[in-house]
Amino acid sequence: MMKNTPFKIFILDDDVWYSELLEYHLSSNPDYELKKFHAAKDCISSLYQRPNVITLDYSLPDKTGAEVLKKIKEQNPDTQVVVISGQEDVATAVDLLKKGAYDYIVKDEDTPERLWNTINKIRENDSLRKEIDQLREEIGQKYDFTNFITGTSDAMKRVYTMMDKAAKTNITVSINGETGTGKELVAKAIHYNSARKKAPYVAVNVAAIPRELIESELFGHEKGAFTGAAARRLGRFEEADKGTIFLDEIGELDISLQAKLLRVLQEKEITRVGGNNLVPIDVRIIVATHKNLADEVKKGTFREDLYYRLLGLPVQLPPLRERGGDVLVLAKSFLDTFTKDNGVEKKSLSAGAQQKLLAHPYPGNVRELKAVVELAVVMADDKVIQPDDIILAVEPRESNFLSQEKTLKAYTTDIIQRFLNKYSHNVLLVADKLDIGKSTIYRMIQNNELKVE
Repeated sequence: MMKNTPFKIFILDDDVWYSELLEYHLSSNPDYELKKFHAAKDCISSLYQRPNVITLDYSLPDKTGAEVLKKIKEQNPDTQVVVISGQEDVATAVDLLKKGAYDYIVKDEDTPERLWNTINKIRENDSLRKEIDQLREEIGQKYDFTNFITGTSDAMKRVYTMMDKAAKTNITVSINGETGTGKELVAKAIHYNSARKKAPYVAVNVAAIPRELIESELFGHEKGAFTGAAARRLGRFEEADKGTIFLDEIGELDISLQAKLLRVLQEKEITRVGGNNLVPIDVRIIVATHKNLADEVKKGTFREDLYYRLLGLPVQLPPLRERGGDVLVLAKSFLDTFTKDNGVEKKSLSAGAQQKLLAHPYPGNVRELKAVVELAVVMADDKVIQPDDIILAVEPRESNFLSQEKTLKAYTTDIIQRFLNKYSHNVLLVADKLDIGKSTIYRMIQNNELKVE
């Protein structure tokens, strides 16, 4: 590997004879690519070539060794600098080592040999570091779910443990968590770390499909099955054959279809709408919901037998407010991604901005944090994001809200509208949150009492 990657060494010394001496001595190793400089400005202007090592004469006519060292470290922090001085000054040597020099060698008859040994040691360390980085990358690509989900908190470590167990088998997985916690990311991570990763991954948001279309969407239909069915259509289960199907918001599935889904899970075969033929399928099931399905079973809105069939391996996603320092880890990730994708100069978070992010409860969880960080990048006038650049959604104080003199109907309308805005106009979710009938909300929308996008 080293044969294909020359080890670059710059020799900076205003003494032409001495620089040639060092070059001659180091050229014994054919892997070294050597280049001499007799002025600091010439060496500094060539730093774009990213040398591995620079031997630096401390006494130069145009700059001091300390000034050159500072320039090198500012432009190429990974370049190792070996200072070579004609004077044995302990205080100077200690100061330069503190400022980033790798070694300080006094000029004498043993200097070339000492320099040889020092550079060999640097090269060994560099090779070892690259090998460790490569191994970490390989291990990370194979085992690390943080390729999909960012977080190092204890709460997320428990999630990674469950995801790892899920990826090793075909067990059904049920993911539970608040809106915006990343349930689909978990499903994708499990699929792409499993033996089925080369087969299809199909995601279905049950809550987003009208009740009259959900059966056809999941199981397909035959030509002529209903008005408008001009041709046979494969359902999402058939599309996911040999792979994984992710059923998001499974708690919204109409109870009349729950029996059919249960049969599919038990028999591993589906029947298209309007057809009689049984179609075998081999699909791994992952479901997710923001609801407590055990409570839905008690209410009679979810079949108990289907609940136990889907429970499988449960993964509970913590809300962002319970993930501590993950807020800043996620914020940095979102910041870096947004600046890169939009060609914006890299930015960082000031201490005050970090504290402001940490103090917020994030009712919208990770999705809300992402939006906040992206807006902060746009609002910031320089490289550092300040607290004023971070704009957080603040819920109206209850006292201010109730201080307005309105009718009960007007208050009710306001409350429902606030929840619709907060939960991306998801009628089923809002109906569940407020414990009201979804038909009530639909009727108010139809009567233009509520607005949806």
